[in-house]
Amino acid sequence: MGQSGRSRHQKRARAQAQLRNLEAYAAQPHSFVFTRGRAGRSVQQLSLDVRRVMEPLTATRLQVRKKNTLKDCVAVAGPLGVTHFLVLSKTDCSVYLKLMRLPGGPTLTFQINKYTLIRDVVSSLRRHRMHEQQFNHPPLLVLNNFGPQGMHVKLMATMFQNLFPSINVHTVNLNTIKRCLLINYNPDSQELDFRHYSIKVVPVGASRGMKKLLQEKFPNMSRLQDISELLAAGAGLSESEAEPDGEHNTTELPQAVAGRGNMQAQQSAIRLTEIGPRMTLQLIKIQEGVGNGNVLFHSFVHKTEEELQAILAAKEEKLRLKAQRQNQQAENVQRKQELREAHKKKSLAGIKRARAKADGDSDAEDPGAPEAVGAGQPEDDEDDAEYFRQAVGEEPEEDLFPTAAKQKRQGRPLGKKQRGKEQRPGNKGRGQGGRAQRVKTKLRPRATTQNLGPTSRRGA
Repeated sequence: MGQSGRSRHQKRARAQAQLRNLEAYAAQPHSFVFTRGRAGRSVQQLSLDVRRVMEPLTATRLQVRKKNTLKDCVAVAGPLGVTHFLVLSKTDCSVYLKLMRLPGGPTLTFQINKYTLIRDVVSSLRRHRMHEQQFNHPPLLVLNNFGPQGMHVKLMATMFQNLFPSINVHTVNLNTIKRCLLINYNPDSQELDFRHYSIKVVPVGASRGMKKLLQEKFPNMSRLQDISELLAAGAGLSESEAEPDGEHNTTELPQAVAGRGNMQAQQSAIRLTEIGPRMTLQLIKIQEGVGNGNVLFHSFVHKTEEELQAILAAKEEKLRLKAQRQNQQAENVQRKQELREAHKKKSLAGIKRARAKADGDSDAEDPGAPEAVGAGQPEDDEDDAEYFRQAVGEEPEEDLFPTAAKQKRQGRPLGKKQRGKEQRPGNKGRGQGGRAQRVKTKLRPRATTQNLGPTSRRGA
């Protein structure tokens, strides 16, 4: 049998590479995107679109039931390595987005003033560029106008940066960057513009005819006499096929990029096509913890120092009472456990005593013991001895009826059956034949013909 295609060193190197990839993937941030409450169809679809933006580092097929609480999601997120929650909800006033950092927070609450779904954005475009290969890698995050506006703005920027893995500009592979997520902050209105784009790289410096030749679909040249007409004038091409490129989107590529004509150290244009979703966000508040901590910042409610101290004191009192209740419950549980153990020991001791007493009684009344042979039927032995006396006219030997002989030595009175038989008239003649016959059967080896002659004739 021949050897396998890979050697031992190749298999070891492949296993080590897979292990490194798994470790690198586990170190990247992961997210859950879901809705809470009665969100409606539009908000449900918006959550699926946001989940599409966060791919591939998100749970694509996540299903959250109505009975699942936020604590259930947090408990599941720990073993899976999830670091962020994006929770959408809807009220009578507006739609809200909560961005949570696990496991210790903080929680940012945004109000969604406007939003547009992916299907609406794509339907409005003349040509859209969106395919599955674009979602094999996370998008490139671009933050704009997040300057020194305040601590809440810096915290927002940090939270958005931690949503996606960091990029090393010196070692990054440009072929893995197929999408771009732009978040623009407007200081005047304090709103955030959320935009999602598809990235396309095309070479510049070539005529429209040359660009047409570089495309996958070859142009129609049936009306041309020579290919030079296509390269020179670009005949048969519409003006809409040539998008204007300038200094705003032209750059020199540091490495070759997938696509015809995108060579290293050559000028290429970066073109963005919006693929949705589109949202306009406004920060409402920032909280400690995962949705239930102290309010660090609020856009509409401003409290004085005294109010903050009162709120803090009330929260500390609530935590103290909770700890006291927990300690009392623990003491009650411990006390009940001790009582249960004591009752168990007492029950086991009583069971052992009952078993020992039962064993002692059974040993004293064991019918197999030599001194208690026939103890279960003492009155029958006495009756047999009495019939023997009446039938034979002699005292029976002790080994025939040991119980009767023992009672006679001890001076025990006759039993109830014997007293009743002596007092009952006519009892002497009834059934004597059968009794004598049984005694005769028992005594046949020892009795003589002379002694048993009258008895046998009388019994017959």
